[in-house]
Amino acid sequence: MRSLTLISLLLLSTLAQATVYKWIDKDGKVHYSDEPHPNAQIVEIKDKTLNQVALPAAQINPDTRPSFEEIRYSVNITSPEEEATIRDNNGEFEVIATITPEIKSQYLMVLKLDGKPIGPPQMGGIFKLTHVERGEHILIAEVMTQNGKVFASSSPRKIFLHQAALKPTPKKQPKSN
Repeated sequence: MRSLTLISLLLLSTLAQATVYKWIDKDGKVHYSDEPHPNAQIVEIKDKTLNQVALPAAQINPDTRPSFEEIRYSVNITSPEEEATIRDNNGEFEVIATITPEIKSQYLMVLKLDGKPIGPPQMGGIFKLTHVERGEHILIAEVMTQNGKVFASSSPRKIFLHQAALKPTPKKQPKSN
């Protein structure tokens, strides 16, 4: 087994030391090959030659795309309207929020009802709410990066949810004398 490994290493070192030929064709293009060519010169490759490519230092251009923190985003709840009265006995309704300027990369939105998030952050600004108790509520939409950093939020939006009474209130009967 050792002799097979030694032979393999010797063959590899021989291949690594193969002769390289260089020539220039009639159009002035330089060619390199491991096979001889008429008018080719042998290229001397020095042991311990390191190929290094020096890249210019990165320059920050002030015109490059700004980060989330540098842009002023506006989040707006477009539906329901301010102080809208929603009538739904199951407490179900939809909230739509938008952000401007439009963001090309991925972001998350969360809707808060009375200061508490309704579900996990999601892609997009359409929220379907269920089982909301009747009464006055405040909605706020927040936009955040994928790692959860909030970078924009809407103004609070007040809404009213009305539900029909489940049991009709009995009317007082006039007392008969």
